[in-house]
Amino acid sequence: MTTSAVPMEQAVQAIQPTDTLAVPLGPGVPGAFLHALGERTDFVDLRVSGALLPDLFALFMQPTVHLQSGFFGPAERFLRDSGADVDFVPADFRRFAPVLARKKPRVLAIAGAQPVDGWVSLSLHAGATTDEIERVIADPDRVLIVEVSPHYPRTFGADAPGGKYMHRVHVDNINYLVESEREPLNLADVVPTEAEMKIAEIAMQYIHDGCTLQTGIGGVPNHIATQLAAGSGGDYGIHSEMFTSGLMRLHMSGKVTNNKGTAFDGFSVTTFAAGTPDLYAWLHNNNDVRFLPVDVVNSPEIIAQNRNMVAINGAMAVDLSGQVIADSIGGKQFSGIGGHEDFVAGPGLSVGGRSLVCMPSTTVVKGEVVSRILGRLPEGSVVTTPRHQVDVVITEFGAAELSGLSIAERSHELARISHPDFRDQLLSTAEVWPAD
Repeated sequence: MTTSAVPMEQAVQAIQPTDTLAVPLGPGVPGAFLHALGERTDFVDLRVSGALLPDLFALFMQPTVHLQSGFFGPAERFLRDSGADVDFVPADFRRFAPVLARKKPRVLAIAGAQPVDGWVSLSLHAGATTDEIERVIADPDRVLIVEVSPHYPRTFGADAPGGKYMHRVHVDNINYLVESEREPLNLADVVPTEAEMKIAEIAMQYIHDGCTLQTGIGGVPNHIATQLAAGSGGDYGIHSEMFTSGLMRLHMSGKVTNNKGTAFDGFSVTTFAAGTPDLYAWLHNNNDVRFLPVDVVNSPEIIAQNRNMVAINGAMAVDLSGQVIADSIGGKQFSGIGGHEDFVAGPGLSVGGRSLVCMPSTTVVKGEVVSRILGRLPEGSVVTTPRHQVDVVITEFGAAELSGLSIAERSHELARISHPDFRDQLLSTAEVWPAD
């Protein structure tokens, strides 16, 4: 164990030619360490577990390095399409933790803020590695590497049902503490399209004073957060897997009170954050946002306890029964499951909760405009969220409230909000649904 930083090379040399290494999702990735590790060329069989890489790392272009990812982003897609050995591990975000525990990688490498009074804040990510950090510390045969940077904010945990989550690790329990000038990923706001702005306007009809909100990235949640910040409403709560720049602006507008009626009253709850540099500066030493493990934040039962929970998520396609495809295109992995099903399911466990699946009615495939609402899912499609979890589907042409409807009723509702160019065909299909 160490109480002070060591040269990066020492941490790099701690990885054996044949070894197992795990890194957290996205903002928890120790980027400078992975770049430095990529300068080595002596790997025989290095197996790395991770998710949503924030950068392109040369390490994964080496033929003897194998990446298993629980969530694809642009980096994973680029690496896969460039011939790297990148494979997808089907698991929602909550299941990352037991999967990691079973894999038991010898080395765990994470990112954090600079130490204060001997403690390293886990900064922008709690996720699924909180318990694994403790297991690594307790096992003398395993190694913990922590990369700290002055550009990563110092953030905090909180008491929660089932335990006290400190969101930090003491320097005495770190095998290799390394320093870098690494900056978190600058995730710029997505400018909404005309269709997304209309979708956001429809979605906002489900949000009223006192609602607890979950949002992700994209044009729709960005526009919703902006409009709520500028609007006349308020008394909002935040319980969101991801904390974004839009949610920061909602906080800064003074409209977030976090009177959620749960154990998390008084502060916003998240398990990771990603956005602009302004977000990271705002999060630094900010007790208004607390980072908790994903099994707490994404628990449908805990989500359901929030006062008037409204979850806002996206989709690639929906069939007439309400099955949602949100992480693949034509059966090919595009992103990941994450918390999609949890935040679609959770609000439905309470009377006042609503779950909104938002998507434009069409997309373009090989130059052809196609409907995102489908009569039947094509062969090879992979369902992200099953039909029985889905509450409301919104396109720019309206909202289909599916909860409690029969298959025949929901098929007509979904056809009704499809693009006019495809509506008659889908309504005809709905007439005979689910028969062939």
